[in-house]
Amino acid sequence: MLMRIIWITTRKKFHYITEIDQQQHVCVTWHGELLMSPQAYRHIHKKHPASAIISSHFDGTLIARTLQFLKIHPLRGSSRKGAKQVLLQAFKSIKSGKEILITPDGPRGPRHTMSDGAAGIALKSKLPVFVMNYTCSNYWQLGSWDRFTIPRPFSTVEFYMQSLSLKGMTHEEAKAYLLEKMLEHTI
Repeated sequence: MLMRIIWITTRKKFHYITEIDQQQHVCVTWHGELLMSPQAYRHIHKKHPASAIISSHFDGTLIARTLQFLKIHPLRGSSRKGAKQVLLQAFKSIKSGKEILITPDGPRGPRHTMSDGAAGIALKSKLPVFVMNYTCSNYWQLGSWDRFTIPRPFSTVEFYMQSLSLKGMTHEEAKAYLLEKMLEHTI
C-alpha cells in the first residue's frame, strides 16, 4: 500500500534513451530501486507477461507478494541458493514469451555490482536488455547495503530507460557494458 501511495503522489518523468518496443527483454534494475521500478515497468508494459527472479529470503517473500500484485510472476532463488533451479525457471519463462526481471546486485550486494545472472541470461537467450534506473528530486535512503531509495511524496521521479543489445560480446564484456550503462542514471 505504501508503494502505491508513493507512486500516486510523485510526479513521474520518463526518459527513453533508446526506443523501447514491445519485443521481449531481460529487464534489469538495481536492488535499491525496487520500490518504484516494478511499478514503472508495469506502467510501460501494461500487459506484457513477466517473471522476476526473487531471492528465497524473507525480504524476497515481501517483494514476491508485491510483484504478484503487479501481475509479475516471482521465480524464487538466487545465485547463492537455488541458482540452477531458478535459471531453469527463467529460461522456461522466456520460452513461454515472458520477460525476465532481475536485480544484478541482489539479493545481498555489494551495491551496484554486476552478478553473472543478467548478462548470462541475456546472452544465452539472445534477448536485448531493458535497463531501468531512476533519480528523485527528494528522497529518503535507508542505511541498508543497497541504500534502498524511497522517493518522498510530491517529489519528482525521473525514470531512464534503454534497450541494449549484448550481441557479439563475451560474458565479461557484457557485464562491464551493463554496469557502465546502469551507473549512468542512478542515485
